[in-house]
Amino acid sequence: MHFLSEELDTYVTVHSQDEPELLAQLNKETHQKILAPRMLSGHFQGRVLSMLSKIIHPKTILEIGTYTGYATLCLAEGLAENGTIDTIDNEEELFDFQRKYFDKSQWSGQITQHLGDGLYIIPRLTKKYDLVFIDADKENYINYFHLIVPMMNKGGIILSDNVLWSGKVLEEVKTNDITTKILLEYNKLLKEDERVETVLLPIRDGLTVSRVL
Repeated sequence: MHFLSEELDTYVTVHSQDEPELLAQLNKETHQKILAPRMLSGHFQGRVLSMLSKIIHPKTILEIGTYTGYATLCLAEGLAENGTIDTIDNEEELFDFQRKYFDKSQWSGQITQHLGDGLYIIPRLTKKYDLVFIDADKENYINYFHLIVPMMNKGGIILSDNVLWSGKVLEEVKTNDITTKILLEYNKLLKEDERVETVLLPIRDGLTVSRVL
């Protein structure tokens, strides 16, 4: 769903930083070979993630939902020297695809892949994080948030993707639409939770920036 007209969306993309060549290759191969390429962050949102990471300059990043690794590499662009990324995904068939592109990048040794259920993996991580990107398993966003907040450094940033859910957050929710119900509850939680301050950006499918107080 385009919240801007396609023409204006194209204008915004054209007048943002160019997509790095490695990411252009990853973008192309994802669309050629992988199911549901719409899940890819893509050029414009990727540049937003890169810019935010460069501003934050994190030493530690946690990503929940790797998909093909596009957003991972965008976030890596802002890593502090010797910084690390932990990225979690439960799709075993994508593991080698992700690794291929990670190994082509300059951050190969700084990215650790975790295969499995985020609700199981996250409590076993021992780092404190400066930046977290939540972009998988929408029905567990609230659970992820409550797990992550105590693991954040003060002033750390939590990015939450797809919080507008193709505009369904404004529509009458169908009885069996659990995902939209949870995203509505999640958006309310981010606004009201006193541990964070939040701004929801109408970027692509909605990107919330929450700062841990």
